[in-house]
Amino acid sequence: MNRKSSSSSQNNPLPFIEETPKGVFIRVRLQPRSSKNAVEGVQENSLKIKLTAPPVEGEANRALIEFLSDILGIRKTALSIDSGTKSREKRVKVEGLGVKDIAQRLSVALNLD
Repeated sequence: MNRKSSSSSQNNPLPFIEETPKGVFIRVRLQPRSSKNAVEGVQENSLKIKLTAPPVEGEANRALIEFLSDILGIRKTALSIDSGTKSREKRVKVEGLGVKDIAQRLSVALNLD
């Protein structure tokens, strides 16, 4: 019988982390103008993040990169918004960390450990 360990592509414990030939990406559903900066959970296979920054002139995008860099413990320059710069649905590229490291650090933020 097929077990969980038989497929390396299914080794991803969090549905919003995607590994492609172009790199590792995190799908994010952003809620700007919130009362606090927080990881809220998973919504429709995206990581839901609330930020206090408004969605004007790229402020929410910059705040998202800063927030994720703090959570993941990496430089802000290792993160870039691949798609969705003018949308609440974003895809953030992560450089320098593998899927397992990202999953582990985000699991802590989601209180899954």
